[in-house]
Amino acid sequence: MCVALIGGMDRLERHYVGEAERLGIALRVFTRSEVNIGSKLKHVDAVVIFTNKVSHRVKAEAMKAAKSNGIPVFMHHSCGVCTLRDCFNCLLIINNNGGTKDA
Repeated sequence: MCVALIGGMDRLERHYVGEAERLGIALRVFTRSEVNIGSKLKHVDAVVIFTNKVSHRVKAEAMKAAKSNGIPVFMHHSCGVCTLRDCFNCLLIINNNGGTKDA
């Protein structure tokens, strides 16, 4: 399973990736503004957006790309590792129940 994280803090990136690896999830982290982020999200299974650390433009572009590709989106104001862990746990529960596509 591959998840994209949009937003968050640069100093926590290694912790985000470590938490994802611990759960067997490949994580693509975008902590800075990216050009054409929509095209980079086409092959992920879910998107997590930390809304307090991302611009409105990037959020809107990510939401548009996710909606057009049927990708589930988790949005949270907090950008901590615990918040990301909660998103991963929800995603794993959904995936085990057959609610999303498999990687």
